[in-house]
Amino acid sequence: MVVLGSIHAPSALSPLQKMIVSSSDNNSLVLGRRRTIAFGSSALVLASLLNLHNPNSNPPLLHSAFAQQQDELQQQEDRVAHLFQESSPSVVFIKDIELAKVPNRPEDRFMLTEDENAKVEGTGSGFIWDKFGHIVTNYHVVAKLATDKSGLQCCKVFLVDARGNSLYREGKIIGFDPSYDLAVLKVDVEGYELKPAALGTSRELHVGQSCFAIGNPYGYENTLTTGVVSGLGREIPSPNGKAIRGAIQTDADINAGILNFFKLNILELSWF
Repeated sequence: MVVLGSIHAPSALSPLQKMIVSSSDNNSLVLGRRRTIAFGSSALVLASLLNLHNPNSNPPLLHSAFAQQQDELQQQEDRVAHLFQESSPSVVFIKDIELAKVPNRPEDRFMLTEDENAKVEGTGSGFIWDKFGHIVTNYHVVAKLATDKSGLQCCKVFLVDARGNSLYREGKIIGFDPSYDLAVLKVDVEGYELKPAALGTSRELHVGQSCFAIGNPYGYENTLTTGVVSGLGREIPSPNGKAIRGAIQTDADINAGILNFFKLNILELSWF
């Protein structure tokens, strides 16, 4: 070993020198190990990053979890699409129309709804109650027809039969209750087979359940919105100011024309 700053030949080391040299060698060894460990850790991190970018190197469990998540999402989308396809034929679109003149014959009433002077007083949704053409809707949709004494009000119902054929008929009001914002119409569907709504119960509903609303906001037929049950046992005012108790609150988007709508979930169907 050569001692820097000396031109003499090496001689035996003193005990102090041996301690210094030993300490220096140990520090070099520790430093070397640290560098090796640090380098090894960097290599491990680099290899991990490279594996993340390599689609063929992901662990099988990660592939399996991702595939399962995709499958569950697809199944949920399929259930919602199926629910809409099965339920939308039971939803109808309603127009409350003011005629420009009183018809000379009762059979001319419906023809006058096509008159350019006829005025649409309101629109809304309803659902098919039975195969005989009874339609349940909200009172506020047909309020003017329900209280008409002039003979100028007429109701036009657009619906689809069980085979998917579109048709429209005049709706005749046969009952209503403003305190519950409900009304029942009757349409002539002789020769057509209807698809009544499959009604369920709201007794077992709970907050957080998925719900789906089908209606005709702003005249756009068969519109679907989704949400959850936000609250139960709510109280809302009816058209005559009386309280309607036991209402179901949802965060599904409810626009004008979809206020009277189907509330559906995967297990049951309700209307409110």
